[in-house]
Order: sequence, then C-alpha cells, then structure tokens
Amino acid sequence: MPGPERRDFDKDAPTWDQEPKRLKLARDVGSAILQVVGDPSGMDVLDFGCGTGLLTLQLQPRVRSITGADSSRGMLDVLKGKVEGQGLSNMRLLHLDHESREALQGPYHLIVSNMTLHHIPDFRTLLALFFKILAPGGRLCLSDLDPEDGRFHESDVGVFHQGFDREALAGEFARAGFEDVRHLTAAEMIKTDATGQMSRFSIFLITGQKEMK
Repeated sequence: MPGPERRDFDKDAPTWDQEPKRLKLARDVGSAILQVVGDPSGMDVLDFGCGTGLLTLQLQPRVRSITGADSSRGMLDVLKGKVEGQGLSNMRLLHLDHESREALQGPYHLIVSNMTLHHIPDFRTLLALFFKILAPGGRLCLSDLDPEDGRFHESDVGVFHQGFDREALAGEFARAGFEDVRHLTAAEMIKTDATGQMSRFSIFLITGQKEMK
C-alpha cells in the first residue's frame, strides 16, 4: 500500500530535467492538450503541480498568461531561474502547501496538471476546487497513469494512487460538475521499473468543461 509520507521533491529538483523521458512526456502531454483546447492565445492558465515547468513552458508562448503552482519550493526555484533567464513576462509562480490549496483563486480559462493527481490523497476535493476556479466555459486537462501494479515508482512514498481507471475518473469529473468529459492516450513511457525490468506505461489525458453561462 502507498505510504502516507510526502515525497521530498525539493531534493529531486536540481536534477529533475536531466531525465529525457520526462522531457518527452511533457511535450507529448502539451501536444495532446493543444489538440483538445485549440487556440489558447486568449487564455489565462493554471498549471497545478508544475514542478520545474516542463509542461508550463510548452504552453507559455501560446497563452495570454500562465501560473505555475507547486508545493515544492525547490521545483519552483528551478522554474524561477528559467523564467528570469528567458525574461518571460506572462508567467507567475505560486507556492502552495497542502493546506493552502483552497486559497487558489481564478478565474482561469484552462487548468492543466501533469502526473500530479496520483500524489493527491483526496483528489475529489481537488476536482471540486478546480471546477470552482474555472471561468464559465473553461476546461480542465489532467494527465496521469493508467492503472499499474506499483512498479512505475521506485518508491511508494507520496504515491496515493497506482494510476486511475479512465471511466471511473470520468465519473468523478461528472460528479464534480464537468461536462463534455473525454479521455485519450497522451503518451507512453518505457522505463526501468521498481523491479529493475524495462516496462511500458501508458499516460492518459482526461478533460472536462465547465458549463458556459
């Protein structure tokens, strides 16, 4: 069973971008999101669990503004260096601990989150919060693992869900109020698993829209 502890992403932050598989995953997920949302040039976007900004920076040139939010100060420090180094003026960084998420305020036209949901114990509360801070007609796009047997992560520290059943998660989206709920395969990753073997894992993108009023 997953342990109740939180993973120390601050420790991982300095070397996070050195894994090519993570870079490719962000590109694949970013492409899938853009296929769903179309032209995002007028959108204010939230990337929840942005980490070092691998997905954030895929979207940044294409949107009006984007906020990168994360609970890891170390990850945000890495992203801050990128923002300052590239002189990006339409980006904002936001540190959120696990108690202050409710302070998130919108409205956002688009909320994205890549490989974060399995680190959230009560993801249903988070879906409700996302629905609340989306603008009418706004869309939520989440990517995460299809169900797996626990071999994806080297350690189960901070892993509260071993992937998600797409149809079950679509039902949770609907219960949170989302319409037009869809899902697709966004990426595949071949990596050495927790047993030392090479395994293939699939990552889906699930999207839902808030009613236009």
